[in-house]
Amino acid sequence: MASTDDKPTLKITLEDLAKVELPAQTPGGTMVATAAGEKKYGNIATPGDGPVAVAEEKGSIFLQGWFYLGAAGLVGALVGWGICEPFFSDGPGARGSWANYFMLPLTVMFVCLGLGVAESIVERSAKKALIRGLLALALGLVFGFIFDRFANLIYFIGRQIIASLGVETNKNPAFWLVRGIAWAVFGVAGGLVYGLVDRSGRKTKYGILGGLLGAGLGGMVFDPISFATRTGSVSRAVGFGLVGLATGVAIGIVESALKDRWLYVASGPLAGKQFILYKPLTTIGSSQSCDIYLFKDTTILPQHGMIELRGAQTFLRADGPIFVSGAPARNRALQSGDLLQIGRYAFHFRERQRN
Repeated sequence: MASTDDKPTLKITLEDLAKVELPAQTPGGTMVATAAGEKKYGNIATPGDGPVAVAEEKGSIFLQGWFYLGAAGLVGALVGWGICEPFFSDGPGARGSWANYFMLPLTVMFVCLGLGVAESIVERSAKKALIRGLLALALGLVFGFIFDRFANLIYFIGRQIIASLGVETNKNPAFWLVRGIAWAVFGVAGGLVYGLVDRSGRKTKYGILGGLLGAGLGGMVFDPISFATRTGSVSRAVGFGLVGLATGVAIGIVESALKDRWLYVASGPLAGKQFILYKPLTTIGSSQSCDIYLFKDTTILPQHGMIELRGAQTFLRADGPIFVSGAPARNRALQSGDLLQIGRYAFHFRERQRN
């Protein structure tokens, strides 16, 4: 006899299972609803296997190239001026003072030092800053004296030319132009060191162009500043400081304007900074020897990946977990607009449109 507690047997057929719809998962583990009748296939990976959700952060002005290079040039120029100014002579004995001969070369040397280490300091790489600083000091010292000779020669020739045209006072704008052309040579020294310490030919080229423009502009306003301040020490401090500032700012603006491929940090400790891809191979990792040093993230390998430039194409080679637009990537060609996620960092890959 059947028990009164027996229930009717529940039967599920294959046809019933086929009608069941489940929400699908995005690569990052987010659940999304599916429309009726639409087939979606979920991700078998757990959310922990996907990229960490990151919110795009607002960039800081302190991480803009034109800002930190301008600040570095300004500080460097003021250090060079500050060392020599106490011994500088404006009087009849000026020709016998060592400071009168060394002020410009030393100012150039410290501007080169500032430009050489600025990027490493911003990236918080003490090891890079030390290595580049020593190299920048050595190159800056040599270039300071070499380019001082060239600048004096150009200045002498320029003054002879404008004197033959009847210009005899430094209150004439033609005199300011001559000084600007001569002092543009000092910007070449800064631009050279800026690129050489990073062993990049393109960076050197952009540095020279920016240095020429910035130092030339600073040199042109040096005499008007001296008229306004009417004090030798103050006019030199303001004038040299402006030359250093203008050189750094111009280098930052020129390289940003002429870049063709770069990574923009959208999230992480360096949010707002851009890494211009100058080299055929750009290494990325937690080692300070990498071109792009990523700190404060223990999940990032010493060399986590590499970006390779092959003609007009850009390729990513991953040694550790890297997600491109939400999908894990090992070897992949990058397209402008791709979002790269490495640990807590997120980067937008961008390239200039080609005609």
